[in-house]
Amino acid sequence: MIRIFESRLDAGRQLANALAAYRGRNPLVLAIPRGAVEMGAAVAEALGGELDVVLVRKLRSPYNPELAVGAIDESGWTYVAEHAAGVGADATYLAKEKAVQLALLRKRRAQYTPARAPADPAGRVAIVVDDGIATGASMIAALHAVRAKKPAILVCAVPVAAPDSAEQVRPYADEFVCLETPLDFMAVGQFYSSFQQVEDDEVVKILARHAMKRPAAVQ
Repeated sequence: MIRIFESRLDAGRQLANALAAYRGRNPLVLAIPRGAVEMGAAVAEALGGELDVVLVRKLRSPYNPELAVGAIDESGWTYVAEHAAGVGADATYLAKEKAVQLALLRKRRAQYTPARAPADPAGRVAIVVDDGIATGASMIAALHAVRAKKPAILVCAVPVAAPDSAEQVRPYADEFVCLETPLDFMAVGQFYSSFQQVEDDEVVKILARHAMKRPAAVQ
């Protein structure tokens, strides 16, 4: 029977249990905003690690903005899904969509961490978390972005994922931790009792609150 998570906080606590091997190793937990930030905070607190965000944006289908045809990271690196051209996302459209999403990424970085540089995963255990994997585009872009900064170990950790997407994402991480891969997957929110929209101001508050709890070694 597939479990239903009460909330992102509940899912984060369950995910932390599955990541217990990294407790005490000062992992860097990198959440994909906005939904995964509360979850990432729960994981970081349970493992005695540091919390930050890895910023990526999905590239939207031209006729269905809820459908991802790829994703982009802060460097401008882009993952384009195999189905992109088939749903109308040609090269001209993708160039425009990349520019829109890259501008939003820059805006979010300035809003989320205005007074400091992003945490550096080099040589550390880096755990990238999201509240679920639908197409896998955002997670692939996030893992690629973190891998480029040379972590010692790169972990992908999610509560739930579509089975096919899970297999697409798995090779991008050293370890893939997923609590559920239901065959009837239609949307991430289907596996949460409460799946409310997370706003930018809440992300800022969580990051600020967690920064105050950091051990001196990672200040």
